[in-house]
Amino acid sequence: MRRSLFTTPRIAASDITPPERYLSRRALLAGGVGLAAAHTLGAGMQSAFAETGDALAALRNEAFSVTERPTSFEDVSSYNNFYEFGTGKNDPARYAVKLRTRPWSVTVSGAAEITGTYTLEDMLKPHPLEERVYRLRCVEAWSMVIPWIGFPLGDLLKRFKPTSKAKYVIFKTLKDMGQMRGQREPVLDWPYTEGLRMDEAMHPLALLAVGMYGRVLPNQDGAPLRLVVPWKYGFKSIKSIVSIQFADRAPRTAWAIAAPEEYGFYANVNPAVDHPRWSQASERRIGDGLFAQRHPTLPFNGYASDVASLYSGMDLRRNF
Repeated sequence: MRRSLFTTPRIAASDITPPERYLSRRALLAGGVGLAAAHTLGAGMQSAFAETGDALAALRNEAFSVTERPTSFEDVSSYNNFYEFGTGKNDPARYAVKLRTRPWSVTVSGAAEITGTYTLEDMLKPHPLEERVYRLRCVEAWSMVIPWIGFPLGDLLKRFKPTSKAKYVIFKTLKDMGQMRGQREPVLDWPYTEGLRMDEAMHPLALLAVGMYGRVLPNQDGAPLRLVVPWKYGFKSIKSIVSIQFADRAPRTAWAIAAPEEYGFYANVNPAVDHPRWSQASERRIGDGLFAQRHPTLPFNGYASDVASLYSGMDLRRNF
């Protein structure tokens, strides 16, 4: 018997805007079967589907959660960078309703023993979902604190048995100009492409998210599957993933192609390295108001004790 994934959210009601105000589409919660050679669901197996915004069960992982007050659901679901739906911060919430998040599949390729195209159900099973409260820092010097629901990226990658040639992991977002109106403009080199070194991808902080605030991810926040890398600027946390590739060299990523002098491959949060057009030394929390006190930016977004060793001996000004 399939375990129910529905439960009452544990986030305080005061921190949640009713999802029906923003969300109207259906999306996948979880279920299905594990990776199989046939790449299909087994006979008689069923997927668990529900309206986007419905409750999603997960156990809180306190070891990877900050104690800061979460940003309101209203702000996180209405103030987004998702250029596939437009360059305005409110465009994703307005236009992402057209995105069809089921059925959904992810193609795995490159330097691994196991490759193929898998349904989202295949990708999720048998990973237990957990909730982690992470800081998210945007390069525009604003930040949020978000209770994500997902599972460690490294746990999934291990299942594909990457070979010794796999030095990097490359991710791509869906490319569909019919659903993603922003892709009709040459703002970026579509599809959106991002990547991590293998050691970064395997770090336990790197999370594949399918929900937030005890609920299924809204389309505008990267449904149905997105990456969250909390020690890096937000543009590294690629949304609506349809491709994972193991490679022997670093990819040419979307923002590094568009503005190489502004957006490097590593994108580690570093208050000592300014963006050419603004300082990164401080930040403001979304929802606190334009005139609220700014906060000092923390190296690696406050996760230095966990990840600084990954970059030992590197010049973090040159490798920005």
